[in-house]
Formats: sequence, C-alpha cells, structure tokens
Amino acid sequence: MAKINPEFTKELKKYGAFDFNACYNCGNCTAVCSLSTEDESFPREMVRYSVLGLEGEIKSSLKPWLCYYCGECSDLCPKTANPGELMMSLRRWLTSKYDWTGLSGLLYKSLPVSIFAFIMTAVLVLVFSVYQHFNLETIMHYGHYFEMFAVGLVFLLILFPNIIRMWYLTIIKPGIKVPVKAYFRGAGDLFVHMFTQKRALGCDDNQFRWFEHFILVLGYLALLFTTVALDWFGTTSLLVVWLGYIESLIVFTVTFDFVRNRVKKKKQISAHSQPSDWFFVIWLMLMGLSAFVVRLFIDFHLLETNSWMYLVHLIILVQWALIIVPFGKWTHFLYRSFAMYFDKLIKLSK
Repeated sequence: MAKINPEFTKELKKYGAFDFNACYNCGNCTAVCSLSTEDESFPREMVRYSVLGLEGEIKSSLKPWLCYYCGECSDLCPKTANPGELMMSLRRWLTSKYDWTGLSGLLYKSLPVSIFAFIMTAVLVLVFSVYQHFNLETIMHYGHYFEMFAVGLVFLLILFPNIIRMWYLTIIKPGIKVPVKAYFRGAGDLFVHMFTQKRALGCDDNQFRWFEHFILVLGYLALLFTTVALDWFGTTSLLVVWLGYIESLIVFTVTFDFVRNRVKKKKQISAHSQPSDWFFVIWLMLMGLSAFVVRLFIDFHLLETNSWMYLVHLIILVQWALIIVPFGKWTHFLYRSFAMYFDKLIKLSK
C-alpha cells in the first residue's frame, strides 16, 4: 500500500518547487513533452505523485532524471504550476535521499549552511598555508596531491555508495528482475549519456544548450586530466601548457555564458535558479579562470611574489571537490547518467 506524506508539499518547496498544487490535470505538459509516449506520461505523473505526497513512488522513479528541462511544459502551463521546475526540485530532493551522509539535503535547503561550509573549507586551506609558513612550493606540492586523490576518494566514499542506494531504490526495492547479462549489454548507454547527454537533443530548441554542455564536459574532464596527470602547473612542455590554457578558457567561456543566462532569466531553465545552481556554474567558472591565471603567473614569473593567487585557486578547488562535487549540482551529471543506464536495464528486463 502506498504511503502518503501530507507534509511533502512543504518539504519539496524547500528544494525550490513552486505551487504545483495549482495543477488541475489539464495534460498540456504531457502533450508538449517530447518524452511522452502512450506508456510514459511526462511530467504529469510526477506532478500527481508530488501533489499526493507519494514519496515511495517518486523515490523508485527515474523520470525526474530523464527530464532535461527544456521548459516548454512550464511555458504552456495555464495555471503556472511550473512542472519543469518541479522536476528540477524532485532531482534535488532525490539527491538528498540517495546521499547517505545527509549533507546534500542540508546544503540544498539552507543557504546559511552552504555559506558556512564554503567559509570553513577556505579557513582550512588558510590554516594549512600558515602551518606551511606560506611556502609556495610545498603548498603547490600538496595541492597537486589533493587534485590527484580528492575526487577519487569522494567518489569511493560518498558517490559510489549513493549510486548503490539509487540502484536499490529504483531497481531492487521495486522488485525488478534484471538479468546479469543486461548489466553488460546496457553499459554502453551509461558512458554514452555520461559524456554526450545525447537525450537532451530530443528536446526542441535545445541543440545549442546541448552543444555547450557537451563542450563543457569535454573541457572540464580534459582540464582535470591535464592538471592532474600532466601536471600543468609544473610542466615545461609547451604543448601541455597551451593545452591547459585552451581547456581552462573553454571552461570559463561556457560557464560565463551560463551565468549570463541565469542573470538574464529569459528561459525557464534559468528563470528560477536556486543557490545550488549558482554555486555550480560560478565555482566552475572561477576554477577555469583561476587555473588560467595561475599558469599565466607561472609563465611570467609572477607567482613567487604573488602566492595569494595560487591560494585563491586552491580554495576554489577544495570547495569544488569537497562541497559541490559530492553534495551539490555536480551530482546531477552523475545520477542522470546512471538513471539512463538503469532505465535501459529496466527495458532489457522486460
């Protein structure tokens, strides 16, 4: 028997949802959504579950992740129930349910808690720098090791267990019997969607946004590889140096455009940005910019007398790796990719 949570509306509004109770089931959102089929109702089913407070059904559903928020459903909603923003809020809420630490929910629901977390990580970096007597060579040495191991440890200790929880809620708990061979047959979908997000191309008027996301993913991963594996800040190879410049410039340029769109608020996807949305694009933009400037300071022999620049970059990097990657908007990239994979497994099991 389905359990109803009468307080779910209040809870979901803490994650950014609007007055979705205004929905009177007209069906406009489903009619316009490119994901809707005879068997799949997007996004109306999630709207009804949310109105009724059916948490269990929402937890077991992958539909919030299959939505790429083109915004057409919200544009055509006659009651301004904003179903597109509801789907985004459900993704935030689901993130908090997958997260075994409980920190995602705290950071999503409380701006003061988020600010406190950013301040504390900055303080930790500064305390470490004082302990090292602001020795730039030593700080950069440990900073490089942090880049090498931080993301891996975050994935191993936090994100991987969260993905297991997601798998349990959407595959195991609903009793879906997936053959072992299906996990291998569907693996290709995981990597295709992770690196290309090709399903976004199914949304009308979404091609340029898809291209920006695609370039950003490639630029971000390439910059991560260049900085960590090729030691961008320590190398003397002109090829690696220029490669890093190009990658960091791509990250900065694309994220700057994202920030500009959020400021303008011309499209539904950027009209109701929550703090977590701002943190994601701003910190990624700052990471690209600060990395570019640090390398520029190195090439012009300015970093030794301006070690503060590397400290700024290191603070941004630590905040990104310890707050935004495991608990913020970055996780949507990971969970959405696995949602596509799990959706494929469900189809293969039928």
